[in-house]
Amino acid sequence: METTEHNRTLGRSGIEVSALGFGCWAIGGEWQTADGQPLGWGKVDDEESVRAIQRALDLGVTFFDTADAYGTGHSERLLGRALGKHRSDVVIATKWGNLFDERTRVCDGQDDSPEHLRRALTASLRRLNTDHVDLYQLHISDADPERAAELRDTCEELVAEGLIRAYAWSTDDPARAAVFAQGPHCAAVQHRLNILQDAPEILALCAESDLASVNRSPLAMGLLTGKHTTGRALDHADIRNAPPAWLPGFLANTGADPAWLQRVDALRSILTSDGRTLAQGALAWIWARSPRTIPIPGFRTVAQAEENAGAIAKGPLTAGQMADVDRILER
Repeated sequence: METTEHNRTLGRSGIEVSALGFGCWAIGGEWQTADGQPLGWGKVDDEESVRAIQRALDLGVTFFDTADAYGTGHSERLLGRALGKHRSDVVIATKWGNLFDERTRVCDGQDDSPEHLRRALTASLRRLNTDHVDLYQLHISDADPERAAELRDTCEELVAEGLIRAYAWSTDDPARAAVFAQGPHCAAVQHRLNILQDAPEILALCAESDLASVNRSPLAMGLLTGKHTTGRALDHADIRNAPPAWLPGFLANTGADPAWLQRVDALRSILTSDGRTLAQGALAWIWARSPRTIPIPGFRTVAQAEENAGAIAKGPLTAGQMADVDRILER
């Protein structure tokens, strides 16, 4: 797998992307579960989101990750609109598996059938205004492995049909990820990775199976941006204000967990060295962690796009800095 300071290859697919991707969950806007629990990050300005995507393109970002469920289709539509004539210059990753109603902006249930896979892809292609998806990802993290093997085989059919170029599973379970890894055109695992939440087993699988490591939550859902303080409540439509069990680091109705903020403060001097912002230092840790990593931080503004993209030129942390991080975190 070829890597440079500014680029990565998506595993064994040969598809080249920028070392930094942009995650498009936040720009989907407000959406919720059937019982009213928020699944988005609060209100967004669509025009600002479009400007941010286009600014990212100007700054050399070529990898954009979304999902059909983000904003119940809105994120895909927005990304397709923003990319416009630049579609051939970028690599688009999206996901399937969740059921939702675009009209009510409610996500209700999942479908792990091969039939739904094909239906979902057809709908995503329409919303993204494209004839193929570069990386298609299963969005049911705990799907049954035997069923997933069927979905992997269906993905191989879609590759043969030219509708997708490669596929992956978004999961934090190495055993599940290994099921998809058996497919010839599996190119990656999307999983959580940040300086506070390492993932050595998944990274080992990526190295053994020649897969890219696409990293969601690279800024720990915003904790590594420096913008959260103890006791600052978040918007009621922000998922972090009513965090589900899989989202640590935040407390219901009170914002960031003070214990997590203490760990961020302990790392601050290392991450902000060499002229980096805190967020840029967090991304630099991920690049130093493995040459296969592609962090996909979220964004909602042009300023965030510029800050995140600015991390690329500063490169990874040094071996000495990585050792200091391990010492501080006692690992």
